[in-house]
Amino acid sequence: MAERRREVGRGERVVPGVWRLRLPLPWPGVPHCNAWALAAGDGIVLVDTGMHQPGSLAHLERALGQVNLRLEHVRLLVCTHAHADHYGQAATIMERAGCPLWIHPALEHVRSYVADPDGGTARRLEVARQSGVPEEPLAAWSQARRVTGSGIAALVEPDRPLTEGATVTTDLGHWHVVETPGHAPSHVCLHQPDHDMLISGDHLLGRVSLYYDLGYTPDPVGEFLESLDKVARLKARLCLSGHGKPFADHVGHLRANRELVAERVEAAYGALADGSRSAYDLIPAIYGTGLTAGTAAWWLTETNCYLRHLEQTGRVSNVEGERPTMWRHADR
Repeated sequence: MAERRREVGRGERVVPGVWRLRLPLPWPGVPHCNAWALAAGDGIVLVDTGMHQPGSLAHLERALGQVNLRLEHVRLLVCTHAHADHYGQAATIMERAGCPLWIHPALEHVRSYVADPDGGTARRLEVARQSGVPEEPLAAWSQARRVTGSGIAALVEPDRPLTEGATVTTDLGHWHVVETPGHAPSHVCLHQPDHDMLISGDHLLGRVSLYYDLGYTPDPVGEFLESLDKVARLKARLCLSGHGKPFADHVGHLRANRELVAERVEAAYGALADGSRSAYDLIPAIYGTGLTAGTAAWWLTETNCYLRHLEQTGRVSNVEGERPTMWRHADR
């Protein structure tokens, strides 16, 4: 198999006053993420940060340099949400640029993990164990997690909470904050109505890729679907997403997301027709194959969120007292 080409930081202009900063990630299926530089007076607003890892700041500086910008030009840092690839370098950038941070205040999903990484890993392992994952792959995942770390330089709280109704001012005008929880409790999009542009973070990507934070709200899938409805009401001729190239036709992308969510929810429900199953048991029915090292944490979290959505909508229940947790149709 040919070795994957090494990613490096790259910068390019998208439209006047907007630059895409493509930053490398260590994940095989997700090789890079995007930060966005928005012209603002004598500097820029930087939206998202890339992941904190060895050499990561140099990649950001390289991408900025390719469009004749520097970290010192950052007047304001905005994060669409508090996952490592969008928030991980926030502390470092704030220190270098002397800029404030605006982010949604629903940060419990990152506070608990950064404050206690070993405890966070232990909680994830217990979720996997109660979902039916065998012990051998759990041990391997735990070791890998200790090696890679959290991807976050340090926990930093917002200088201003980025909530519905707030605006971010740039040379293109005001970007309006739209709260879009589901992918993460802290997720927001930024809408620029004068130019029909949307910075969509990980809520809406060029290709459908679903993920939800588990354990911080009762129904992340339901929240995600409601957020899709909210974004559908916006005019967006151009979407600037957290991964991949800018894209148009946000309505078609919204429809594709809804369809895949519905397909996976129904696959989980249908797989319970013959009796109770654990989340781990349901994986092949939902995704067409079993877990691998690359998909384990992602798919298991996603599957548990579908089960909680089905529970919240009254279609399934868990079997009281069973370990691992077993799920069944609610009418049985």
